Amino acid sequence: MPNHTEVNEVEAKLPHHHLLAWTAVLDLARAVKAAGITDAHLRDQAMRAAKNACCNCGEAASKMHLGDVRRSFSIARGEAGEAACAVETAVAMGYAPPGKDLEVNRAAALAIRLLGGLAR
Repeated sequence: MPNHTEVNEVEAKLPHHHLLAWTAVLDLARAVKAAGITDAHLRDQAMRAAKNACCNCGEAASKMHLGDVRRSFSIARGEAGEAACAVETAVAMGYAPPGKDLEVNRAAALAIRLLGGLAR
């Protein structure tokens, strides 16, 4: 008799796992963390925004009402932009190594494009 507390891999797939946007925001979050921001405030702001982009993407994928879906994807898009801006600011002010903003911006640009399409 199967154990109902065990979930196989197929059943464990959540709605956001099927989205390219999810992979993009996760890559963005990893890039933000790897940026090595030394200023505590900017690091916190960048990390919070990147994590919020991930969480809002997952939330949107699980919503049922189209208006809620669009709103959550739109929020995720804004958070991705905020994360990138915080890293750019950190680099410009000397709180992160030069070039880290370029890595983050590449990830953010893809995430923003994909999330924008989902928000429409």
